[in-house]
Amino acid sequence: MLRGLARTALHASLVALLATATLMLVAGCGGGTTASQASRDGSATSTTTRTSARSTVAGPVSRIAVVVLENKEYDQVIGRPGAPYLNALARQSAVASNYFGITHPSLPNYLALTGGSTFGLSGSDCGNCSVSHRNLVDQLEAAGISWKVYAEGMPSACSAVTATGDYVRRHNPFLYYADVWDDPRRCQNDVPATALDHDLAAHALPRFVWLVPNLCHDMHSCDTYTGDLYLRSVLPRLIAQLGPTGVLFITFDEGSSDQGCCGVAKGGRIATVVAGPGARAGARSMTPYDHYSLLRTIEDLLGLPRLGGAASASTRPMTDLLRVRPVR
Repeated sequence: MLRGLARTALHASLVALLATATLMLVAGCGGGTTASQASRDGSATSTTTRTSARSTVAGPVSRIAVVVLENKEYDQVIGRPGAPYLNALARQSAVASNYFGITHPSLPNYLALTGGSTFGLSGSDCGNCSVSHRNLVDQLEAAGISWKVYAEGMPSACSAVTATGDYVRRHNPFLYYADVWDDPRRCQNDVPATALDHDLAAHALPRFVWLVPNLCHDMHSCDTYTGDLYLRSVLPRLIAQLGPTGVLFITFDEGSSDQGCCGVAKGGRIATVVAGPGARAGARSMTPYDHYSLLRTIEDLLGLPRLGGAASASTRPMTDLLRVRPVR
């Protein structure tokens, strides 16, 4: 009987010890707001979860590439079977889970991404209008950074056509800037996407790359799966040549809703994936971001001044999704 009492006492002591340890563990780990709590109550403005164990690496970024897709809300893409490649890439990359387009329709979002403003063109998809303002190309060239736009279906470099086949000018924002469109030298850097195969084969990509898929491949006029097949055919080769600290940003111009954030954005909640060696694999951020955040992140990574909305105090850089450090 004494042995039974001893065993009972020992068991009770072990249970108490384990309970104490569990409470200490919960207290140590539960001090912050979880991403799921943040998304429910809106109390957290910056929550990053599932981050990679790999440490931050020193810059500068070796190469930046941007792909802009069309007209899908976040929940129409992330977790959906119609985009198997993009979702597989997202699982091994970083995701901005609280990212918003600026406005509707397409063109002003593209201008926000490249010039820091919609330049009064909110609500417009004009084909022949132009903008005489400082833009990302001006910044890149002032800093001596090579750049190129690869536009699928565009008939020739810097083509004047507003639409042909599945190509539309309104998805190629650099041609809206007068100091690009009117400069024959700069025009040689806005080329048909057929040049991408040559540059990849020659390992001759510039340091800044912008891809313009056609209306079918950007998911505007075709289903998500068709666009996903395009991404599968292009992105693995592109990612392989980003260099040791390179970053690929995949985003959408706008969603179908008017959801927004950050004081100015109201173009819908959209999926944005950050991939490549410079991305923080596994990171999921609930920080509110918009297109000005992406522009600011590009500028900070390359050590460029911030344009327009990218310089706003309400615009946050997407550094929680990056391993590579910004220059500024």
